[in-house]
Amino acid sequence: MDSVYNVVELIGTSNESWEKAATTAVIEASKTLRDLRVAEVIQQDLVIEDGDVMLFRCKVRLSFKHESVDG
Repeated sequence: MDSVYNVVELIGTSNESWEKAATTAVIEASKTLRDLRVAEVIQQDLVIEDGDVMLFRCKVRLSFKHESVDG
């Protein structure tokens, strides 16, 4: 069966790790998007204040199955 997928990009944050930042993005997306399929981390960065890491950030590309209007 042929399929079509939508793709969105989100940025998740965490004060603990990049892994938790990516997970935060997926958890939040799952609240409003159905049938999530793949999460690809496409960028990671840090927020630094006074020489200390304050925040981990992950840009995540998420794909989910497209739901056609005509069934």
